[in-house]
Amino acid sequence: MSEIRLDGKVAVVTGSGRGLGLAFAQSLAAAGASVVINDIDAEVAQAAVDAIRSAGGQAVAEVVPVGNAAAADRLVERAVSSYGRLDILCANAGILRDRVLWNMSDDDFDQVIGTHLRGTFTCARAAVRRMRTQGSGGRLILVSSIAGQRGNFGQTNYSAAKAGIAALARTWALECARSDIQVNAVVPVALTRMLASIPGLEKQVEMSERGGPILPGLRRLGLGSPADVASLVVFLSSDHARSVTGQCIGIGGDKLSLWSHPQEIQTAFRDGGWTAEAIAQTWSTSIGRELQSFGDDLPKHLAEVIPPGDVAP
Repeated sequence: MSEIRLDGKVAVVTGSGRGLGLAFAQSLAAAGASVVINDIDAEVAQAAVDAIRSAGGQAVAEVVPVGNAAAADRLVERAVSSYGRLDILCANAGILRDRVLWNMSDDDFDQVIGTHLRGTFTCARAAVRRMRTQGSGGRLILVSSIAGQRGNFGQTNYSAAKAGIAALARTWALECARSDIQVNAVVPVALTRMLASIPGLEKQVEMSERGGPILPGLRRLGLGSPADVASLVVFLSSDHARSVTGQCIGIGGDKLSLWSHPQEIQTAFRDGGWTAEAIAQTWSTSIGRELQSFGDDLPKHLAEVIPPGDVAP
């Protein structure tokens, strides 16, 4: 297959000064797209722009915290004023405020929801309005998480936001179909600062950030570099993904996956409806026979692939 190119396309990537967002922006630019870099740190944003330009790509920066409608409008306007159009929005910006439920403050919850969920909503709304005006379709690439699919200890706010983002992808895929705008959610796993707090991964994250090799066992678990994830963003932005919409797609290291959508897996019927006693009587022999698992299994597998001494007790 010939190299995938995005020449003439214009992309906004939120939260693209560092980490996954930077890898997304760099890969889109390397494929020929013009990119709007977004970060809250002006120096970080400019460094990302400089790196893309030095590699032969096109990029400008818009320094604004993602969340409200005004910020979203600024990002779209920056794309249009700089490059004349907008074709791709990658909603990546996010923060962490991890606490167990009983220790999480209102502010911890609101900040994460505001950046991840509200920020995705406002940026997508502004982008779709522009894409519909242009009349030539477009792409929304939303960044979800395994935490949003499976739950994760200490991440009430983050898990809720990322689960919401997966639901937004399915809903917007329906709403935007007539406008030829494909909407998908990426479920990425990469050795970035967000994973450095997991016992055993701090050294691996440091090595990855220095451009060092990643253990083959980690790659098979689905842990790789941000550049590994960025390949999926380029694919979803291209004509090769024109029929792909409403999906949650996982990628990391050597692993590419398609996540299932929630659906009924067991049903039972009772004439006249269900009493509490009737549910209790039938539960263990009917819909309760095989309950669904939850939580991320990654920490359990790390000891199997990381050399002894690198995993904290």
